[in-house]
Amino acid sequence: MPLQEYGVLVGRVVHRKAETSQQSPHYQVQVAADGTDYRIAVNVQSAQNPPDLMYLAVEAFAHPLLATLVDLPDGFTPVPSKPGGMALDFIRGNLFDRGAMRVLPANAAGPDNDLSEKIDHFMARAMGDPGARVYAFGERWGPENGVRDKIFGFDPGNGVHDIHLNQGNSGRFTGDDGVWQDGGLLLHFPIQDQWVGIFLAFQSQSWHTDDSTGHAVQGVGPDHQVRIIGALVNPVGPAPELEILTLLNASPLDIDLVGWAVLDGLKQRMTLTAQTLAAGDTRRIELQPPVQLGNQGGLITLLNAAGLKVDGVAYTKDDAREGWTVVF
Repeated sequence: MPLQEYGVLVGRVVHRKAETSQQSPHYQVQVAADGTDYRIAVNVQSAQNPPDLMYLAVEAFAHPLLATLVDLPDGFTPVPSKPGGMALDFIRGNLFDRGAMRVLPANAAGPDNDLSEKIDHFMARAMGDPGARVYAFGERWGPENGVRDKIFGFDPGNGVHDIHLNQGNSGRFTGDDGVWQDGGLLLHFPIQDQWVGIFLAFQSQSWHTDDSTGHAVQGVGPDHQVRIIGALVNPVGPAPELEILTLLNASPLDIDLVGWAVLDGLKQRMTLTAQTLAAGDTRRIELQPPVQLGNQGGLITLLNAAGLKVDGVAYTKDDAREGWTVVF
C-alpha cells in the first residue's frame, strides 16, 4: 500500500552523518523544528541491483509549489497525495528533467565523487546558515516514546524517510507504490533567496507508472519525442484568453498527434485532434477548456495516444508576464 503518513518536515539542520559500513547505508541529518528533534534518513544505496542511485541537484530550483511552502511552520506537516498542492510527484509534477540525473555510488575514494559527499555539500552549507531551512518530503515515523534515536541519540526517536521516488518499484517494494507521494529534499537559503532541489531515484524503478496505483507501466517510454518549447499562459486582454502551446517534434520521424493530450496542473485534459507534426517541425496548439494555464504558475504535461508522458514543464508566477511566451 502507499506511504502511511506522507508529508513534509521543515526545520534547521543541526547535525549530519554519512554512514559507510552498514548493509543499507543512509545519509543522516538531524533537524531541529520548533523544539522537537527529527532525523532525516536518506537512502544512498539500493537494496536491489543496480545498487547505485540516480541523483540530481537543481541549484536554482523554481516551481509553483514553492509558493505553498514558504509560510509553512517548522515541524512535520501531513500532505494529501493529490495534484495541485504540496505533494511531490517526479513523473506528474514536472519537477525536473530526469535526463539530467546521474548515477553515483554511495561512497567512493576521493573528493566530491559520491552521493554522500554531494548531499553533504548542501547540508554543510545549511548547517552553517541559521536562516536556512530544509524541507524533507517523505514518510513520517515516530515519535518512538522512550526510545533514543539510533544515530544522534535524542529522545524520543522521530523522523522522516523514503526521501526518493516512491512509485514504479519492483519486487518486494511494489507495495510502497503510489502517486503524488515522492520524497525529496528542498533547501531554502533566504539571504540569497535561493532554493536547491535534491532528487533521488533507484535505477530499478520505472519512469512510467499507473495514474491510480503508481505501479510500473510496461513498455519503453517515448520521452521527449515531442517537446513543449513555449507557452503563452497570460495573453493580453481580459478573460477568457486564448492560451497557446508550442510543440517541437525533436524526432527524425513524422508523428501523428491524434489521441494525444495536454494536461494542466489539475490534470484537466484536452485531447488533440488529428494532425501530423513533421520531423523537426513546430506546431502552435490553441488550448481549449477545461485546460487552463493559471497566471500564478502551473504545470503543462503532454501525453501520447497510449497515455504515456512524453514531456512536461512547469512555470512560476514570475514567468507568466502578460503577453509574453514562456520559453522552456
